[in-house]
Amino acid sequence: MNGNTISVERVIDAEPARIFALLADASQHSVFDGSGTVRGTRGSTTPLELGSKFGMSMKWGVAYSTVNTVIELSPQQRIAWQTTGFGGLIGGRIWRYELEPVDGGTLVRETWDISEDKQRFLLKRSSIPGVTEANITRTLERLAEAVSG
Repeated sequence: MNGNTISVERVIDAEPARIFALLADASQHSVFDGSGTVRGTRGSTTPLELGSKFGMSMKWGVAYSTVNTVIELSPQQRIAWQTTGFGGLIGGRIWRYELEPVDGGTLVRETWDISEDKQRFLLKRSSIPGVTEANITRTLERLAEAVSG
C-alpha cells in the first residue's frame, strides 16, 4: 500500500440524492456493505449530520462494536465518518464517499483513509489493504443494486 488511502470508484445509474440518502442512513449500511462485517446499528442513526455519532455492531471473526463520528458532510456530494472501537484504544480510520453527477448517473468514490488510524503502520504491512480494496469494490456493486430498485 502506497500512502494512507485506497479509493475505488464506479458510475451508478442513480441520482446523487438517492445514493446519498442511503449513505446518510446508518441503519442501511449493512444492506450495501461488501465486507460482510457490518451487522447493524446501535442507537439512533438517521438522518446523519455533521458531528453525528452512531454505533455499529460488527463481526470479523469475533463480534465487536464501533462508534462512528460524521466528520465531513456536504449533502448529495460527500459524507465521511471516522471509526473507533474498544473504548477508543483502536481505530481512527475514515470511510469517505464522494458523489459527482456524470452522464449515465453518479460517479461514486469510496475511500478508506488510515492517515489518522492508530494502527496504520501495522495495517499497511498486512493483507488488509488488499482485502479492503476488494471489499470496497463489492460495496459499490451492492450500493448500485440497492439504489436500482
